[in-house]
Amino acid sequence: MPAEFETLVRPHLEALLEPGEALHGVIAANRQKTFSGRLYAIGVTERRLILQPLNRRIEPDGEPVSLRPEQVVASEVEGAGGGWWTETAVQMDRAALTLKLRSTDGASWKLIMMRGGEGRLARLGGGGAQEAGIEALAAWFAARG
Repeated sequence: MPAEFETLVRPHLEALLEPGEALHGVIAANRQKTFSGRLYAIGVTERRLILQPLNRRIEPDGEPVSLRPEQVVASEVEGAGGGWWTETAVQMDRAALTLKLRSTDGASWKLIMMRGGEGRLARLGGGGAQEAGIEALAAWFAARG
């Protein structure tokens, strides 16, 4: 996902904020389902995670989901290689993460996201903005124990 992703979706996520709420990070992720996938923007605030489905033009396409800490009953993060011991899986673990969430209403999400960062390939995965969004996500979970 190009580094411009954050610039394109931030205004849409900011429009969903509650009074006094700040957007600390923006992440591009692909929601994986059994036979399909869909692009999502994940907004990280101090109060909640906002999961906004997007279309191919990187515009909101569907209702956003808001998850407060008390609504997340299970979460797991792993490398995108899925624990396999192959060279391809090792490379996937270095480049991407998988976040699995389950909420109190029984909904679940499997979200795959590039790690971002610096370097030529990392910039294609969202660059510094993606990396900062993942750090904000990690801090959000750490603050909730």
